[in-house]
Amino acid sequence: MSKGKLFVISGASGVGKGTVLAKVMAAREDLRFSVSATTRDPRPGEVDGVHYYFVTKENFEDMIRKGEFLEYDAHAKNYYGTPRGQMEEKLEKGSVLLDIEPNGAGEVKRSCPEATLIFIMPPSMQELERRLRGRGDTPEDQIKVRMERAIWEMEQKAWYDYVVVNEDADVCAQEILHIIAEKAE
Repeated sequence: MSKGKLFVISGASGVGKGTVLAKVMAAREDLRFSVSATTRDPRPGEVDGVHYYFVTKENFEDMIRKGEFLEYDAHAKNYYGTPRGQMEEKLEKGSVLLDIEPNGAGEVKRSCPEATLIFIMPPSMQELERRLRGRGDTPEDQIKVRMERAIWEMEQKAWYDYVVVNEDADVCAQEILHIIAEKAE
């Protein structure tokens, strides 16, 4: 029996999950972040093993064959997934936060029905596109793919336990912290 609770955070690319989650993690020393694996290239400042485990497509597919993922998904021409072992290890020490896409969140909910799922919405599609473009690291063809996927992702919010809007990262983080405090106790 694990000691912690599992919290799943999802939201479209560009919604500000990274900023919000950094604030959430800074506010709760007892909360652990489950680092996902991905086949995408690191963005400036990202550190392997901290932000993601950056692996090759071949290594990722080998991990799939070996059943090493709690969940995984492919989008924007890359794989993303939660290594099962490190998530379970962290859950033994306390509550764990996963930052994953809706397909993966559905897989987690099926295998861990006690998990709490939280969806972060942008204030508008226009703001989402502005944030994606503001990164300055996303090619135009990928912005189009991510905006198209965002429409589908936002439709999935209906089956999440909670939906919060990220109009202001501090306010959004406080809403998520309130949910975690309520569920973790």
